[in-house]
Amino acid sequence: MNSTELLHVLALLKVEGVGDVVAKKLINHCGSAENVLNAKPIKLKAIDGIGDALIKKLKDKSIFEKAERELEFIQKENINVLYYQNDDYPERLKHCIDGPVLLFASGNLNFQNRRVISIVGTREITSYGTAFCKQLIEDLAVFNPIIVSGFAYGVDIVAHQAAMDNNLQTIGVLAHGLNQIYPKTHKKYIAKMEQNGGFLTEFWSNSNPEKENFVKRNRIVAGMSEATIVIESAEKGGSLITAIMANDYNRDVFAVPGRTSDKFSLGCNNLIKTQRANLMTSAADLVYILNWEVRSQAQNDNKVVQKQLFVVLDNDEQKIYDYLQKNGKQLLDIIALECDFQIFKISSILLNMELKGVVRPLPGKLFEAI
Repeated sequence: MNSTELLHVLALLKVEGVGDVVAKKLINHCGSAENVLNAKPIKLKAIDGIGDALIKKLKDKSIFEKAERELEFIQKENINVLYYQNDDYPERLKHCIDGPVLLFASGNLNFQNRRVISIVGTREITSYGTAFCKQLIEDLAVFNPIIVSGFAYGVDIVAHQAAMDNNLQTIGVLAHGLNQIYPKTHKKYIAKMEQNGGFLTEFWSNSNPEKENFVKRNRIVAGMSEATIVIESAEKGGSLITAIMANDYNRDVFAVPGRTSDKFSLGCNNLIKTQRANLMTSAADLVYILNWEVRSQAQNDNKVVQKQLFVVLDNDEQKIYDYLQKNGKQLLDIIALECDFQIFKISSILLNMELKGVVRPLPGKLFEAI
């Protein structure tokens, strides 16, 4: 998109009463934002839902002054602008009717990887939530997903850090313009995140982190992802809103269960209880439901990789493999009981064994040795 096209899109978005849905309707009908702003009133009236009051506002030349100021900021700060009709715009977000017309980006973003998951939760993450989040991302690293979150305190920043620790692309979706960062204490993470990933926002440079912006931001987190994972959440909270939005977009939602007495497990437990989220006990649950397959970088480059002939198992893996070889298909809970492992630990071990090609998951949380 050249500067003239961008100026007209910015101007259109500055028209009072024109949000993302209306802007897309106008652009799709007229062909471009410039055509919309130059169209004769009679042509605009032919568009369903467009009346005289809005047409008058579309002809207000003051919108260009505001657009020019933002364009100057974009050019000065070398901000990358993603337009909803272009290839560099997140693919899944294109199919959300209320997805932003424009996204402003910083860093090194690459959306060619279609495995995009969002991880959300409470800002008051517990040690249990922290351990689960780190282990989850470590176990998923072999699939090279993009980790999306909101760059807030708690679950968000733990997810971003874990992604960086595992050399995964991670994206923080912000509730304000790119001229600032919130919370300020997270400025120390910016440089590293922008090396492999970065930041996205729909908000202009004069936008502050207002309460309503966080709710709007959540639809981007949910809409651009294949699945949303809620690690911990109280009975009410922004992460539950994100989960509901993900449901509305027909995305998969996962929730990590907890004790009924734990404040920050209530939201997750309720999502599971009301069948608005899949139960998640480990990365294996997500891999199974999303039907992900392990692909090495060489495979991604369409090169043939010879299957590993000799697999090295550690003591725990060997114990489970021997049990499955002897007893055939077994439920995850039974394997844990008979092999004397906690569910949390055995789920991780079984995933590693699956990646090594020595076990395979079956419907109903059954596993068998290969």
